[in-house]
Amino acid sequence: MMNLIEGVIRELTSLEVNLVNSIFRLVLSMVLGMVVGAERKRKGQVAGIRTFALISMGACLAMILSIYVPQEYMGLKNGDPGRIAAQVITGIGFLGGGAMIHMKGAVRGLTTAAGIWMTAIIGMAVGIGMYLVSIGATLLILLTLVTFEQYEKRRKLGQVSKVIGLTIKGIHYNIEPYKEVLHQNGIHLSTFFVEYNYEKNETDLNLVILAHAYSNLMPLLLEVSKVSDTKKLTLSSQIDI
Repeated sequence: MMNLIEGVIRELTSLEVNLVNSIFRLVLSMVLGMVVGAERKRKGQVAGIRTFALISMGACLAMILSIYVPQEYMGLKNGDPGRIAAQVITGIGFLGGGAMIHMKGAVRGLTTAAGIWMTAIIGMAVGIGMYLVSIGATLLILLTLVTFEQYEKRRKLGQVSKVIGLTIKGIHYNIEPYKEVLHQNGIHLSTFFVEYNYEKNETDLNLVILAHAYSNLMPLLLEVSKVSDTKKLTLSSQIDI
């Protein structure tokens, strides 16, 4: 029994590509990719468990092939993994770019794109036999995505652009009262857009504000609605306008 276990361990840690360590590397890369993908899916991203698992396995298989081909056809036991590795890193950039959404000056999906790139590197590390490093890198990714997110929420780090849209009864040319409400609540007014409807005697006002990423804006909306006779009030991200 001990001889069997020692034999399996020897096969897994061998620098040469064989059936045992190839299957193990593919399975391990799949599991590590699934772990990262599960976290991204939890955040509502399109790229989830299956996508990250396939990326990790694909990068791992590319590394296995880059070792296997020289090993079998050129007699080089260590192979030349650098060639295919360079192409994997370049190619994965296209997937990362596809994970990002660029709309009206706002970019979304940067974290997911970085996760895709990092997961591909982890798959490559597994493919070359760096098992502990790959597992450690996956744990560090989860630490970055989960723990640091909670830290940002507690510290209220980072700011986001939001748009407060109002439909006000009457034609209003003075927005100073709204500026005052925003200032009292510590909200920065970046810019504003106004549209007058003289037939309906209404003013559509969009206030583009800069607020803390995790702040509660509901009390602010209540105060803003009381400034004038408000018929409609909305809160949206800047990319929605």
